[in-house]
Amino acid sequence: MSTTVKTHDTMNSVAQAIPAAEGLQPFLHDAHVTLYAPSFAISHADGQFHSGADGFYHGDSRALARLTVEADGIGIAPVRGALEGADRASFRGVLRGLGESTPDPAVTLLRRRRVTPGRLEETLELVNAGRQYVRVTLIVTAATDLALMERVKQGDTQPVLAPTATEAGLDWARDTFSVRLTSTPEPATLDAATGRLTYDVELAPGTEWTAVLRCDAAHEDGDQFPAPTAESVPWRTPVLRSADRRFDQWIDQSAADLDRLRLSDPVAPGGAPDGADPAALTAPDRPTDQFLAAGAPWFLTLFGRDSLWAARMLLPLGTGLAAGTLRTLARRQGVRTDQETEEQPGKILHEVRRAAQSFHDTFALPPSYYGTVDATPLWITLLHDSWRWGLAPEEVEELLPHAEAALGWIGDRSDGEGDGFLKYVDSTGRGLANQGWKDSGDAIRHRDGRLATSPIALCEVQAYAYEAARGGAALLRAFGRPGADRWEEWAERLRDRFRSRFWVEDERGAYPAVALDRDGRPVDSVTSGFGHLLGTGLLDHEESALLAARISAPDLDSGHGLRTLSSDSVGYNPYGYHIGSIWPHDTAIAVHGLARAGFPDAAAPLAAGLLTASAGFEARLPELFAGHGAATDRVPSPYPASCRPQAWAAASSVLVLQSALGLSADVPGGTLTVAPTFTEAYRPLKAEGFDIAGGRLDIAVDADGTAHIDAPAGLEIRREHLPSR
Repeated sequence: MSTTVKTHDTMNSVAQAIPAAEGLQPFLHDAHVTLYAPSFAISHADGQFHSGADGFYHGDSRALARLTVEADGIGIAPVRGALEGADRASFRGVLRGLGESTPDPAVTLLRRRRVTPGRLEETLELVNAGRQYVRVTLIVTAATDLALMERVKQGDTQPVLAPTATEAGLDWARDTFSVRLTSTPEPATLDAATGRLTYDVELAPGTEWTAVLRCDAAHEDGDQFPAPTAESVPWRTPVLRSADRRFDQWIDQSAADLDRLRLSDPVAPGGAPDGADPAALTAPDRPTDQFLAAGAPWFLTLFGRDSLWAARMLLPLGTGLAAGTLRTLARRQGVRTDQETEEQPGKILHEVRRAAQSFHDTFALPPSYYGTVDATPLWITLLHDSWRWGLAPEEVEELLPHAEAALGWIGDRSDGEGDGFLKYVDSTGRGLANQGWKDSGDAIRHRDGRLATSPIALCEVQAYAYEAARGGAALLRAFGRPGADRWEEWAERLRDRFRSRFWVEDERGAYPAVALDRDGRPVDSVTSGFGHLLGTGLLDHEESALLAARISAPDLDSGHGLRTLSSDSVGYNPYGYHIGSIWPHDTAIAVHGLARAGFPDAAAPLAAGLLTASAGFEARLPELFAGHGAATDRVPSPYPASCRPQAWAAASSVLVLQSALGLSADVPGGTLTVAPTFTEAYRPLKAEGFDIAGGRLDIAVDADGTAHIDAPAGLEIRREHLPSR
C-alpha cells in the first residue's frame, strides 16, 4: 500500500491548540494511566488522547497530546477500558451500525496499549464478527504541544507544533526533545497539516485487520533518571493469599505498579561531606542504583521524602531498593550553603527535575531543590532500618559519613534556633511555604482556621528527628565511631522539650499540636500527624494511648482511612489536599505506629478502611482521595487531580501487611520477631516473598492464629502475641 503525503504551510482547524480548562489543574480521577518510568500514557476509558492531561509523556515532557481513532461517518461506542498490570491497557469499542444484520454488534475496534521507556505502542484491531462484507475508513489523528509537565499541571494551553512528514511517519522536535510517530502498515494517506493518517479497511465476515502505531520520544542528552537497564527488581515480589481477596489484589497491583515506577541513577559523582570518599558510591563494578519515582503524572522523578518512605515500607522485601535510594540521595547530599536552592551541608534534597520549574511569579523551583525539613532525618532512619533488615555491613559503613553529616544538619538546624526543635522556613520567597509532607500552602493551621506563620516546627518532624538521633547513635556505636552518647542525650532532651511545649488540651483531653509557629505557640489543630509520632519512641505509653484513642475517633478515622485534618476543625474540607483528604501512606504509617506502640485494636479498623478504599479504586490506591468517609459514601470519592499510581500509596500495602504480622528484624542481633496482632479478618493467610538479610522468608497464619515461619537459618525466631490495649 503506497502512502500519499500531504503538506501545507499552515495548520487547519483540526490541529488547533489542545483543549484544556485554562489555568486549572487537569482532573485525572477517571483516567487510565499506563506506566513504565520514565514514560507513561494518560487517557480516559475510551482510550483517546484529546484534552486536559491526556497524552504520552517521557521525562517530564509531553510527546503526544492527541491520538484519536475515528471511523469515517460511523460512531465508535466505547464499551470497556481496563488496565492490564501497570504498563498495558486495552480499550474496546463498537462501530455502531456497521455490518449489523441483527441488534448484535458486528464490527469492533480493540485498541491495545503498551508503554515501555521512551515508547508508546498502540495496536489497533478491527474485527468483523458479522455476516456482511464491510468497508470503512479509519482515521488516526496525532498532534502534540511538547509541553513541559509544569505547564500541563497548571492547565496552561500550549499551541500545537507542526510535524514534519517523512516516509517513516511524523516527526516533532523542540530544543533537545524529539518525537516520531510511525505506522505499520503504512497508511493510505498521511497529512502532516492535520496530523491525519487514514486507512482504507475491507473486512470479509470473520476476518480482522491490524495496525501498529509507535511513538518514540527521546531527549538528545539522554534521560536524567533512566529506566534500569537490567530487568532485575531490587526486591522480592510478594505473593499474598488470604481470606480477604481485596488484600491479595491490593498487594498484586501494588507490586506491578512499583515495578514500573523504578528509575535508576546514572551514578555521576557528586559532592561529599567531610570524611566521605566521593568515589565510594560510584564503584564501576556495582549494579546501577535504583529508586522509586514518586508518582505519575506529576512527580515521576526523584523525591527525597517519597522515595525514602517507599523504600522503608518495602524493607521486608529486601534491602536493595533502600540501598539504591540511600546512595542516590547521598550523592546529592548538600555540601554548601545556597539560598537559591536551599542546599545546606548535610541536607537531603526534596526533588530533582531536568530543568527549573516556573509556576507563577511567586512560585518557582530550581532543578535540584532542597526545600524539605524531613528528608534528612528520614534518610538516617532508613539507613538504620536497612541495617536491621540485613543490609551488608560494608554498604552501611560507606554511608556512615553521610549519616554523620545528616546528623550534623539536624543538630545545627535545631540548636541554631535556640529552642532545640527542627524547623523550616522558605528563604527564597519562591519555594514551598510548608516543607513537611503536608506541603500545600494552607496545610498547617490553628484549630480556628488561622494559618501558621513560619518558621514552623512540625510535630512529626520532631518524631523523625528523635528516631534518627537514636538510630544514628546505634549505628555509630555498632561501627565504632564516636558520637553515639551525644546523639542519645540529644534525643532525650528533644523528648523532654516536646512533652513540655507541644502538648495542648481541648474538651476531649490532651494531644500534641500539629506544630509550633514562629512565636513558639502551639498550632492546635487535630490532624493525622498523630500517627507519625507513634512507635518512634518519642512518646511514653500513656501518651501513645491518648493518641490511639484520638485516631480511633470518627473525626479522624473516616472508615476509609485517616483524615489529614479532623472533620471538627474550622477549615476542614474533604477535598482539601492536606486539610481533610485521606492519604493511604499517611494511614499506613499510623497503622504501623499503632502496631509498634502496642495498640493493634486501633490499627485494625484503619487497615480495614484502606482495604475498602482499595476495592473502590480497583486495587490501585491513588496518592490521596476525598475524606467524606464511610458514613456517607460506600466507596470513597476520588481527589480529581491525584497521582495514580503513587509509590508510597502502593508501598503502603506492604507496610500494612508487615504491621498485621508484627514483623520486625534485628539481623545484627540475630533475631526476627513475628507478632501477628490483627490478622483475624485475613486468616488463613500465606505471605510469601519476604526477605531478610538476602534470604527468603515465608509466613503462614492458620485460621486459629497459629503462625508457621520459614526463615533463613541462623536467625532466632521470636514469636510474640502483643496484647490488645
